[in-house]
Amino acid sequence: MIAIYVLIFFLGASFASFYGLISIRLLENKSIIKPGSHCDYCKHKLKFYDLIPVISFIFLKGKCRYCGKKLLIYEPIIEFMLGIFTVYMFIKYGISYKFFMAFILFSLLIIIFITDFKEMIILDSPLVISSILIFILKWYFININEALIGLFSGLSLFLIMFFTGYVGSKIFKREALGGGDIKLSFVIGLTLGLEHGLVSLVLSTFLALPYSVLSLIIKNNKEVPFGPFLVSALNIVFLFYNKFSYIISLI
Repeated sequence: MIAIYVLIFFLGASFASFYGLISIRLLENKSIIKPGSHCDYCKHKLKFYDLIPVISFIFLKGKCRYCGKKLLIYEPIIEFMLGIFTVYMFIKYGISYKFFMAFILFSLLIIIFITDFKEMIILDSPLVISSILIFILKWYFININEALIGLFSGLSLFLIMFFTGYVGSKIFKREALGGGDIKLSFVIGLTLGLEHGLVSLVLSTFLALPYSVLSLIIKNNKEVPFGPFLVSALNIVFLFYNKFSYIISLI
């Protein structure tokens, strides 16, 4: 059984490594296929043993084998996080709807954290791919009606966020919500449904508040990447769906 857990860990970690690669390349409008994996500093093509998630970083002491430059520390961190998360979800849920959904949502969290914090951008392709996969999972594991309700909920939440952003831009005379944030709300509604989706939006504002205040005080920065907090709230509400259902029932 331990061998299976190790295999699942490295599978999840490998996906995380891939997400890091495609996030940066898509931001730079580069192909995700060519050229192959290489050092960002010396451009030397990496061997397969340079690409083993987490392990390669440890053995190379955080440096490129070929030029000695320090590697980015966040890469092995996200590899380890997704690897551990994948094992945990497998132990808890096995191969199931919850397992696959959690993997997709946590993967989306990683990609959005990288792109939105780095460039204040939420890429369209991860949102589109996630939406398609979530719709298919709902159809396959539950039924087509649930999948269609998810589409309706996603569209409803999208329109709510679009309207909120429009009103906010008129009031504050500047963009209140980014287009990526509005598109992400569709994924939230598709995943959680309308009621839990609204709860997720409210939760995201509370998650973003401390960061926004600190960013304003320390950096005098009024523009805050909202995507990471939206997708974090999405993951939290999904993982604790029943607890939030209880809270909703009390309202």
